[in-house]
Amino acid sequence: MKKSRENNRRKKALVLACFLFFITVCAGFAAEAEENADEITGSELYARSAVLMDADSGRILFAKNGQEELAMASTTKIMTCILALENGILSDPVQVSANASSQPEVRLGMREGQKFYLEDLLYSLMLESHNDSAVAIAEHIGGSVEGFASMMNQKAMDLSCSSTYFITPNGLDAQDETGTHHTTAEDLARIMKYCIMESEKKEDFLTITRTQTYQFADCDGEGSYSCQNHNLFLQMMEGALSGKTGFTADAGYCYVGALRWDERTFIVALLACGWPNNKGYKWSDTKKLMEYALENYEYRQIDVSLDAGAVRVREGTDGGFPRTEEVLLKTEAQAEPFRVLLRRNEDVSVTYDLPESVFAPVQKGQELGSVTYSLDGIRLKTYPVTASKTIERRTFKVCLNYICGVFCFGY
Repeated sequence: MKKSRENNRRKKALVLACFLFFITVCAGFAAEAEENADEITGSELYARSAVLMDADSGRILFAKNGQEELAMASTTKIMTCILALENGILSDPVQVSANASSQPEVRLGMREGQKFYLEDLLYSLMLESHNDSAVAIAEHIGGSVEGFASMMNQKAMDLSCSSTYFITPNGLDAQDETGTHHTTAEDLARIMKYCIMESEKKEDFLTITRTQTYQFADCDGEGSYSCQNHNLFLQMMEGALSGKTGFTADAGYCYVGALRWDERTFIVALLACGWPNNKGYKWSDTKKLMEYALENYEYRQIDVSLDAGAVRVREGTDGGFPRTEEVLLKTEAQAEPFRVLLRRNEDVSVTYDLPESVFAPVQKGQELGSVTYSLDGIRLKTYPVTASKTIERRTFKVCLNYICGVFCFGY
């Protein structure tokens, strides 16, 4: 009987232990699920390649195959537009060549010999994505399509877009002896960052790409042309700033767009985001990534410490008995707090680059090292670290003067 009761107690204890273990595991899963509730994965997106970028710093906040080289269709035209703005005059007349007038759909319908003002063609380019307008602009700015493509590729290199290669100004699928017309989602986001944040013509670019409708005639006042903006993202989310759609048989549906909310600016770039009849996939992916950014990233103030510790000074003295001294280090007195966009549970790392020791003499204010604030390996701020006082070198003369002072003057 006693043995039976003991077995029952053991069974109850085992059941209780299993129950407690089950509760602990479930709680752990629940906590992990709650922690990752706002995470986003590549499998949730339709795009073959996607990037979410912080437009202020250029930091990639999310990427799905972000460095895969793919065709980019008419998203090409953001580069065409910014180069025309930077190298042309909006009131310039642009003469239409046979090459420009023969471009395939989508097209303005310009005729060879006709003239249009450059400004009007830029609206045609960005609102309706007209291929003939792109070629007319390219020939006007670069002398030829080939000359303009060289300008596009040089600009891409200047922006560190090393995985981008332009052949056409309109983004039609193309190939030459060097390769195919292509970019990556990371490079495309970087080009958009330049267009809306860095270029001296960024306000003109934003004005054009945010316009809903635009009407114009040619330079002779003949014809009537109307453009409607096909960037539906501008009406999808409050704060939508700019963007450009694209589609070709090779590229599929593509999109690059930007959103500004309060002090935060985000860029989304999508490549190969579905083929007919999946035209809406790009809007779904863009909204998902933008909402993820708005819900998870905020600016946080980072305080800069002025105390960097101390470093040993060998063979030094500050006027006392000649011993190895220590000198306090400090960062610049004017180093002010700075702000950085961070996700919750994310933090800025601080790295000190300081010597274990230095040899005298050391002068007050002398730079002895540095302190760096970084995030995900990207350097945010670097401050020099300087000596807080002067340490003389311990020489025979210094030692002799000290001994004479002690014995002759009592100090």
